[in-house]
Amino acid sequence: MTEPERFDEQPESADERPHIYAEDAVADPAGTPQKVSPDDIEAVRKLRDGYDRIRAELAKVIVGQDKVLEELLISMFARGHCLLVGVPGLAKTLMISTLAQSLHLTFNRIQFTPDLMPSDITGTEVIVEDKSTGGRQFKFLHGPVFANVILADEINRTPPKTQSALLEAMQERQVTAGGRKHKLQEPFFVLATQNPIEQEGTYPLPEAQLDRFMFNIFVDYPDENEEFEIMRVTTAGRAADVEPILSGGDIMQLQEIVRRVPIADHVIRYAMQFARLTRVTKGDVPDFIREWVSWGAGPRAGQYLILGGKARAILHGRYHVSCEDIREVAAPVLRHRIITNFNAEAEGITSDTIVKKLIDLIPANASDLESDERLPDVLEKH
Repeated sequence: MTEPERFDEQPESADERPHIYAEDAVADPAGTPQKVSPDDIEAVRKLRDGYDRIRAELAKVIVGQDKVLEELLISMFARGHCLLVGVPGLAKTLMISTLAQSLHLTFNRIQFTPDLMPSDITGTEVIVEDKSTGGRQFKFLHGPVFANVILADEINRTPPKTQSALLEAMQERQVTAGGRKHKLQEPFFVLATQNPIEQEGTYPLPEAQLDRFMFNIFVDYPDENEEFEIMRVTTAGRAADVEPILSGGDIMQLQEIVRRVPIADHVIRYAMQFARLTRVTKGDVPDFIREWVSWGAGPRAGQYLILGGKARAILHGRYHVSCEDIREVAAPVLRHRIITNFNAEAEGITSDTIVKKLIDLIPANASDLESDERLPDVLEKH
């Protein structure tokens, strides 16, 4: 495997660099060296192998969109949900359904419409007759949310009352009906799609529900070569067979491995600054934040930055998190958590623009991160 590019937060000597295929020591969150166990090394290799095989299966159907697919899989291994935003015709729905085919998981598609009711998603209680006794009792019929992978197609087409039916499922992994709690089977992912152009007859998702999505993934147009390949492949009448790669148990095991990935304190502080520097009313924030931001990101953004960084590190063959990993997941994590104001809209400033400016502002080096006077005083050592 080619040695990944290192930044100034990593050891400069090649002999000191922690790598999952070496017996070197890596740093745990407290900064003390620890050995990577053979079981962890084998598990990481399995995750990397599974990732490569899933990408190969998806490539049979999906042309291009490499970054989107990587972000989808990072979210899956980090136990998060995804919102895919893009204009019609960019294969958002096909991408999600193909991903579900590449896994040994149950899959349900929910087409959100204005007349959809909450019980159409979660399920409902009905009265059934006991044939042996003649008595009647309530029985809960599971709705389509009781599956491992849920495709919430055009989620902003349904009213907030129905949108909120997913809130408990996404956060608590359960559904409450008739005073009883019904657990959802793990692993559980909600992969939603949304059209950013047509707003007539839509109901924008409230911030509380947007915050439940780990990533807000922007699906862009393909480039010229990718579009040529799409035209060639999709008009030839050939159907590709997608083989399942990972089981539910495999995915849950890999999710646990992701959470055990070591991360240094200064990388945690680096991730924390992306959220803290967006809060207009808290502390000393940059001028462009005061000018363009109405509301900033909460602590959940920092949590998802770290989990996304851990998953990305393993998928790129490293058993530790670097500041590069945090930077690469910053846009999908913060895109829907930074609320811009009228000034930003008037100037054409988006949340992505603000994230890029934060990347340029926040130093990645540990010593610079602790001494930079532009940052709030939240970096005292324990």
